[in-house]
Amino acid sequence: MLDWNPALYRRYEDERTRPAQELLARVPLSEAAHVVDLGCGPGNSTELLFHRFPKARVVGTDNSEAMLASARERLPQASFELSDIATWAPQDLDQAPDLIYANAALQWVPDHEALIPRLFAALAPGGVLAIQMPDNRQEPTHRLMRAVASEAPWAEPIGDADRMRTLLLPLGGYYDLLAPESAKVDVWHTIYQHPMADAAAIVEWVRGTGLKPFVDRLPDELRASYLAEYERRVDQAYPARTDGKRLLAFPRMFIVAQKKA
Repeated sequence: MLDWNPALYRRYEDERTRPAQELLARVPLSEAAHVVDLGCGPGNSTELLFHRFPKARVVGTDNSEAMLASARERLPQASFELSDIATWAPQDLDQAPDLIYANAALQWVPDHEALIPRLFAALAPGGVLAIQMPDNRQEPTHRLMRAVASEAPWAEPIGDADRMRTLLLPLGGYYDLLAPESAKVDVWHTIYQHPMADAAAIVEWVRGTGLKPFVDRLPDELRASYLAEYERRVDQAYPARTDGKRLLAFPRMFIVAQKKA
């Protein structure tokens, strides 16, 4: 997959940062010495952590050099590291993280049954694992990108569209993974309703995230036709409201677990 596009991602930064704020608001820590932002992207979530814990050493990690460059420019006071969440481990063995925070990142990482307990085990005693993930696989935006990708002439270069993103566990599954070793676990769903100007705006939104693996696999001569057909179907799936805008429903899953002291 091609590198991420920070500028495209930031076009809807306010909407993308809102769940990050709401996740952080439920973190039950008054202070922290070491905070890690897994999958920090362009640094919008890292900035929230930096202001919430001004005395902490804040480290953002991402597997995109472009995103890290944007994050460093935005927040030079923090540290940023290139890493893959699937194999990430704290580099400072003398100071385990008090908070491991992952906003809209773990949906790209496989094998949650092993990943989530491993991240939780890396925390300091009393530390917190805070996770937010889009849970929109069955929304029209994502069902349609898979449907178009399964048809000719796009199916062959895209391949198996069902494998583009990790299948999430039910919310109770994450609770069950974490509850035996936790002091407390807080899990919830929120469905955001984002007013969007038109179908093209919805396509632009998902091009920065979920649609990216699909269009990245297409040659130039097929990319435009795929996007045109996808936008046509999105236009049908999201009717105009009374003000002419479209409401983009966006379910998100939240998990906050605190380790026993």
